[in-house]
Amino acid sequence: MTIRVGRAALTRRTTAILSAAACIVALSAVGMPAAQATTRVDYAGSVPAWATSANDAGAPAADTTVEGELYLNLRDAQGAAKLAIAVSTPGNRQYRHWLNPNQWINTYSPTQKDYKSAVAYLQSQGLTITGTPASRLYVVFRGTPDQLNAAFDTTLHSYEHSGRQLIAPSTAPSLPAEVGATVSAVSLDQSRTLTRPDSIQQGDIPASTSTAAPQARSFAAATPTVNAPCSTYWGQNTVTVPPAYNGQTQYPTNICGYVPSQLRSAYGLDTWSKLGVNGSGQTVAIIDAYASPSILSDVNQYSAQNGEPAMAKGQYSQIVPDPSQFTDQELCQEPSGWQTEQTLDVESVHAIAPKANVLYVGGNNCGGGLDLAMSTILDKKLANIVSNSYGNVGEDVPADVITGEQNIHLQAAAEGVGLYFSSGDNGDEAATLGYASPDFPASSPYVTSVGGTSMGIDRNGKLAVEVGWGVQGDVIVKDAAGNLQYTDPVPGSLFAGGAGGGVSAVNAEPDYQKGVVPDSLAKGHRVSPDLGALADPYTGFEIGFQPIVDDSTLETGPYVNETYGGTSLATPLTAAQIALAQQLTHTTIGFANPTLYGLNRLAPSAFRDVQPPSSPVAVVYTSKTSGRSFLMTLNTDTSLKVTKGYDDVTGMGAISFDLAHQMALGRH
Repeated sequence: MTIRVGRAALTRRTTAILSAAACIVALSAVGMPAAQATTRVDYAGSVPAWATSANDAGAPAADTTVEGELYLNLRDAQGAAKLAIAVSTPGNRQYRHWLNPNQWINTYSPTQKDYKSAVAYLQSQGLTITGTPASRLYVVFRGTPDQLNAAFDTTLHSYEHSGRQLIAPSTAPSLPAEVGATVSAVSLDQSRTLTRPDSIQQGDIPASTSTAAPQARSFAAATPTVNAPCSTYWGQNTVTVPPAYNGQTQYPTNICGYVPSQLRSAYGLDTWSKLGVNGSGQTVAIIDAYASPSILSDVNQYSAQNGEPAMAKGQYSQIVPDPSQFTDQELCQEPSGWQTEQTLDVESVHAIAPKANVLYVGGNNCGGGLDLAMSTILDKKLANIVSNSYGNVGEDVPADVITGEQNIHLQAAAEGVGLYFSSGDNGDEAATLGYASPDFPASSPYVTSVGGTSMGIDRNGKLAVEVGWGVQGDVIVKDAAGNLQYTDPVPGSLFAGGAGGGVSAVNAEPDYQKGVVPDSLAKGHRVSPDLGALADPYTGFEIGFQPIVDDSTLETGPYVNETYGGTSLATPLTAAQIALAQQLTHTTIGFANPTLYGLNRLAPSAFRDVQPPSSPVAVVYTSKTSGRSFLMTLNTDTSLKVTKGYDDVTGMGAISFDLAHQMALGRH
């Protein structure tokens, strides 16, 4: 922030290091002293790094509207951070003594007076207020470029970034000092519309990120390079390919798509299910953008197809905007782009915890709408487990905005609400950003980040193979004589997805990670993920749904089955097992990380450590649509590597019910 008087500017440091014995170290903006009415407060941190002259595409269209968000200062940011850790740390006298929403809001949220002042200023500038949560942590609004330029004394431009044109301020936006004194961050750029579902469909590689209009799921037959029928269990089908690793020519084919009973068996839940541990009495909340028009029908048809119980009356509920309120559809990959995410989330939770209630809360877009969806849950504590299968491209969001977002996470932790975020599907993000970065919000120190594994489940439902999720593909072709060969030396050059993770450039290392995450990796910073679960689409989960075929009307086509993975699968699988553990122990886990890392220090055997395989693991995959065949080498995730102990692909190890059970007991 900068306080500006006329043309002169006086910069002030507006961050403080939060540290205490039971507190994580993090950056948090503190309030600015009141200034004279003639001054303005600049927000230089609100200009994204990609808003440069080299990327400048000129003025945006005058009739477009841009979403903005103001984040207000907490009344006691340091106290809120200390409380979030204290109530989450075994042995602390405040452990699991949660605040209710009103207590937290009345103690830490911005005052009504300050909040009303910020809202009134935005309205006085002709801006449309689209979201005001009860927590008063932020205000979401929309306006034209001209309106935003005038209100924030800046100039919005369009910029080429990540293959799109995004709008952002070209100069530091500012606010009158009487408003800016209470505002920690201003978001006027469209970087958050790059927030995407962290799911990948099993299919041709590299995975497509096209936002083209949805198409009906009908495929023409293709002549395969290698006849490699998928397997319903690990090793069911094997095929012959050119020599790959150590001369090996026989490899198993990819998994067609696991069904609920296989996942429950592999995660060791069958005995507990027979004893009635099925999620009864628990609620798992799920947040995504938009809403599938056929979700309940799809879940019930899918359940019947697989011999699973249908959702009972009232077991599924949703809080979603009317389709007329949807915004930024094209930027956010359209409702059809989020439909499979919602379906994957709901059907995987129902697979693991078939009696748990599912609350779906949809955002009206993939920016401020997701914040409002989160606040809808937290401000009334509608659930104490929240699964979030989406993320930004790395931490490519202004640092002040990240701090504002993490204030929402502080509220959740203090209330005893566990937030589980997918770590990402694009490895270290270097291919997109030009540098390695973990995805946010998974890199927040106040959420549990879920990475990914590949799992081979045998014909008896037992776990036969588990490695880190990261897939490198090599195309198998025929030479002029009809002989099979690889396009590149194995493992090939096509990256087909892998868990996100790595070292945060924004957040300092939390105390709970010290002594577990190697110092050589952390170097004083937060590292993610924390745990791992099934994420590989080539050992993925089959879903069933009626795909949206027209995003303007939300018309759906016939019911289809498709196979998906991604940390979007890993996250609800983890959240569902947390629900089972809470049912068994009659407890609430809340923010899990301090308990998790404490367990790892004292009982590392409680974790199923995912380690590098003794020899390379691969499957053969042939696309039904193109007929192209690939050798897919597993456990190859960009610069992120699986190691013994903590690693930046699977965290401390794979989720298991035994681990979730010990977390619920809260014993170290």
